[in-house]
Amino acid sequence: MSSSDSKNSRKDFVWKYVIEVSGEQYIRCKFCNQRCTGGVNRLKHHLAGTHHGMKPCSKVSEDARLECKEALTNFKDQKTKRNELLQEIGMGPTSMHESALSKTIGTLGSGSGSGSVSGSGEPIPRGPMDKFTTSQPRQSTLNSKWKQEERKEVCRKIGRFMYSKGLPFNTVNDPYWFPMIDVVANFGPGFKPPSMHELRTWILKEEVNDLSIIMEDHKKAWKQYGCSIMSDGWTDGKSRCLINFLVNSPAGTWFMKSIDASDTIKNGELMFKYLDEVVEEIGEENVVQVITDNASNYVNAGMRLMEKMSRLWWTPCAAHCIDLMLEDIGKLNVHATTLSRARQVVKFIYGHTWVLSLMRTFTKNHELIRPAITRFATAFLTLQSIYKQKQALIAMFSSEKWCSSTWAKKVEGVKTRSTVLFDPNFWPHVAFCIKTTVPLVSVLREVDSEERPAMGYIYELMDSAKEKIAFNCGGMERKYGPIWRKIDARWTPQLHRPLHAAGYYLNPQLRYGDKFSNVDEVRKGLFECMDRMLDYQERLKADIQLDSYDQAMGEFGSRIAIDSRTLRSPTSWWMRFGGSTPELQKFAIRVLSLTCSASGCERNWSTFESVILLFL
Repeated sequence: MSSSDSKNSRKDFVWKYVIEVSGEQYIRCKFCNQRCTGGVNRLKHHLAGTHHGMKPCSKVSEDARLECKEALTNFKDQKTKRNELLQEIGMGPTSMHESALSKTIGTLGSGSGSGSVSGSGEPIPRGPMDKFTTSQPRQSTLNSKWKQEERKEVCRKIGRFMYSKGLPFNTVNDPYWFPMIDVVANFGPGFKPPSMHELRTWILKEEVNDLSIIMEDHKKAWKQYGCSIMSDGWTDGKSRCLINFLVNSPAGTWFMKSIDASDTIKNGELMFKYLDEVVEEIGEENVVQVITDNASNYVNAGMRLMEKMSRLWWTPCAAHCIDLMLEDIGKLNVHATTLSRARQVVKFIYGHTWVLSLMRTFTKNHELIRPAITRFATAFLTLQSIYKQKQALIAMFSSEKWCSSTWAKKVEGVKTRSTVLFDPNFWPHVAFCIKTTVPLVSVLREVDSEERPAMGYIYELMDSAKEKIAFNCGGMERKYGPIWRKIDARWTPQLHRPLHAAGYYLNPQLRYGDKFSNVDEVRKGLFECMDRMLDYQERLKADIQLDSYDQAMGEFGSRIAIDSRTLRSPTSWWMRFGGSTPELQKFAIRVLSLTCSASGCERNWSTFESVILLFL
């Protein structure tokens, strides 16, 4: 940490999250004691979990994370505005590029080798004020103003089309949006857009042909890394029970097919038949696991699948199991009562337009409802939002505007106001519910995220969540004990699988950490996976190679391998440093590339995958 950074940044809010050690030239994170070799801005990325220059903090509080994330967003916006201002006065990246381009054109036109020259061939003198001016003629400024107006007109036409068809605003975030705009712009005037007939005939057929080429790349990844078959049921607008089958690998998620199982969804025999057909289509040797939810028909089908196919695993969807944990916790007396009262408050506020408008005035347009991945995660995150707006809600129900309204005299209004202002248990219980569930919601977010495969982390995530819940309860067993028992009732018999233990063991970020738990349960899970997924010769060699990994011998113990444990993803680390142990390397990559959740099956379709569904 430089002295200038220290002097200039002392007023930055992030210093309250810093530990300074006497004699050290760097700062440390207050939450996880992680060393930060950069300045406070890098520490903000660490706390915000942006994966920018530093590993995200695993112990940061939600308030600190959001505070840092908001600060980074504001800083980015300010930087954008500053660049736009610099461009206007001729100093921004665009104007500098244009200036350099005009110099190059002028040079080529005059036949001179290099440098800026005048029409007479003499160099143009540069003074201190030149950086505030542009060498381009006045007409270019007029043209740029005209282009801005023309762009506004084009954008309005695009917007009008989207509004008329009811397209969501995030349509423009589609990866194929900008390529489409670019090719239309490059075509120039006179472009005739495709007709409805063209879109449903030759254009669709060519996209399907391209799709088959992309599918070959996915098939190569399935063969090299292994894959997970994800199956998830959902109900469409016509009340049909549909089941999606997708394949996940490091190459991405690939849609296989969707079937209408309205009359067979409860039948374990037919569910086994559907899964068996998908496995056969992909190739049994390429499938590492099949992920479904925890319903009895899926459990039956999964067990039968493991009996028939000796190398693959059936694992329940982690997101579904964690949601069931939250549901079980929500049935405890304190949680059930608090959720019920919170629902009454939210229902009253959102059920009446005038009250909702008043609430938004006091909360500065912050909402109480926070939609999440699952129903019970939504309930507890909404509790968190309510608690964050505690002072705003108290101020609202104490305000003169509320007291003079007709709602203050109605039964619903009186009850809601009494809960918010006078119930001595409501706010303490809301805080307790948040402390005992948000760590689990964080795990739910992690396993359902597509940023990284969760198989190497879920074992540690669940242990950390339990520890955090106990810490939030002040280490009092009578408070966290019932929560732990609800978690263990789902984790031990349902969610925990040998693959989770193997992923934990083979993750170098955790295996070489001080807190690694090398208990019998973990090693047993690892060996069960090796026995099932490797043939005898591979198993024998991998067992010998495991000693090198355990003791960090050979390339595993090189300085660059040690430094890369936290910088690289577990999969890329094994690709880079596991070459001397090929059997163990292949096994580790197959395990660590796996996802843990199938809850996103209905939302993981890409544009291309929708095309093939339409075509078929």
